[in-house]
Amino acid sequence: MDIAVKLFEVLFPVFFIIGIGYYLGKSNPKLDTSFITNFAANIGSPAMVFYSITTTGVTFDIFISYFWYALLAIIGFSITGIIFLFSLKKEIIRELPPFILPNTGNMGLPICLFAYGTQGLGVAAAISSLVILFHFTLGVCLASKKFSLELILKSPPFYAVIISVLFLYFKIEPPVFVVNITMMLTYAAIFLILMSLGIALTRFKVFSFKSALISSICRVVVGPIIGFLIIKLFNLTGFAAGVLLIQCSMPSAVLTYLVGSIYSPKKIVDSIASMIVVSTIMSFITIPITLFFALKYF
Repeated sequence: MDIAVKLFEVLFPVFFIIGIGYYLGKSNPKLDTSFITNFAANIGSPAMVFYSITTTGVTFDIFISYFWYALLAIIGFSITGIIFLFSLKKEIIRELPPFILPNTGNMGLPICLFAYGTQGLGVAAAISSLVILFHFTLGVCLASKKFSLELILKSPPFYAVIISVLFLYFKIEPPVFVVNITMMLTYAAIFLILMSLGIALTRFKVFSFKSALISSICRVVVGPIIGFLIIKLFNLTGFAAGVLLIQCSMPSAVLTYLVGSIYSPKKIVDSIASMIVVSTIMSFITIPITLFFALKYF
């Protein structure tokens, strides 16, 4: 009974805010979300990374460890994604991002926060920081089939991660006013990004349900299996292991659609949109199951 209550307390706020966004999107199909996108990319995400990493009690060693575990998970996602795309006879490079970049920011951070408190948020941020970096670097490179160092140097999350790691390594206490500012921006970003996910679900269309369903299975079913294998391989325990499992279970990130819409052909973008919709809907079933196991055993 206790774990059922905990599941409700963790998931209901997240799904409720997504529902608000879905309602607003249905009520006003022309609702402009460009502000949320720009805010999340340039202000919200960097603030979220800094606040979550420097103020939640995460040590430098834990951050580095779970940063590398997240990298291993993404390598695992990449291998399975390539296999799925090859079997579906799809373009491997441009359609790979939604397989390898889960929604660790929009959905993962608040779920981990509600499940494990601020410590969970800190570990979740270590994982999410890598995914955020990949969105604006590797994700762009795959979508455009070009590598650009300029993209990395112009990415605010890139500098947020570097600054946060320096604070952790040298054990620097951030000024109170900085903590307060980044805290407000973090919670504002979480709310706005969750709401934008709901709005996005009203606009994306499923162009090939069968293909999107198969691809989504790779994301929300194989994803947590890869996370579990990493946990077992490195004998991980405690709330941090639970956070890793939860983050690996997230659906495809909306940012992969936004990046793809800028750099990829329409056919590719339509396929990415289909996978985002189907994987997100499937995650409403798979995330509670994964969260149950995370809370029960970690």
